[in-house]
Amino acid sequence: IMKISTFNANSIRSRMPIITDWIINNKPDFLGIQETRVQDTDFPEQIIRDLGYHVYYKGEKSYNGVALISKEKAKEVTYGFDDGGPKDQTRLICAKFSDLSIINTYIPQGRSIDHIMYKYKLGWYKRLKNLFQKEFNNTESVAWIGDMNIASTPLDVSNYKTKKNDPCYHEFAQDAFLDVCEFGFDDLLRKFHPEEQIYSFFDYRVKDAVLKNIGWRIDYILTTKNLTKKVLSCDVDLEPRKKEKPSDHTFVTATFKD
Repeated sequence: IMKISTFNANSIRSRMPIITDWIINNKPDFLGIQETRVQDTDFPEQIIRDLGYHVYYKGEKSYNGVALISKEKAKEVTYGFDDGGPKDQTRLICAKFSDLSIINTYIPQGRSIDHIMYKYKLGWYKRLKNLFQKEFNNTESVAWIGDMNIASTPLDVSNYKTKKNDPCYHEFAQDAFLDVCEFGFDDLLRKFHPEEQIYSFFDYRVKDAVLKNIGWRIDYILTTKNLTKKVLSCDVDLEPRKKEKPSDHTFVTATFKD
């Protein structure tokens, strides 16, 4: 069995007790983390290595940051874009392993649909699609994981009718995300839970959000056909979100037969 997981930590150092417990109990083969919010010199690398994992990361102080934790050592790791635009190395990590490539992204939130960052978000998706087309082949085993900052269908957010102008639900952002998926990606959670309102993000400001199931599904595991045909399950683990000092996101995991 192989496990691929994703988690927006909303500060990795603040969440290390939750992350280490979760790794020990769930033993993922690969775990992508977003919003680490720590410069590289302060990244808790040794704690992760002591658990028996390799770790690759790129961060900045108090903002953004991505990491990929893996049992297998990567053959090649790159950060950010190389297309002449902003590199955004703390939002994108691509790692190639023996027979698998994993791309971990922390996509811009967009702030509001009339904000320049929303245009940047739409452009970011386009740049990502170009990167996939240039660097990967959809006949290979490719997993795209992370915080995509998009609820792509009405099922993916509570009270969707009130969200149409939200940068994480607006139709242009949905279209931009789905356009990247056209590369050949399958949404694994929907494969196993086609009609369920399952969320991965619960706003701190909403009282009892987890208990009342008021949230967003903005964290995804997407795979090309080669991997999709091996998938056994894909689920959201709500327990870490119920712990003391949690992230506002929780873990999403897909399991595959070897």
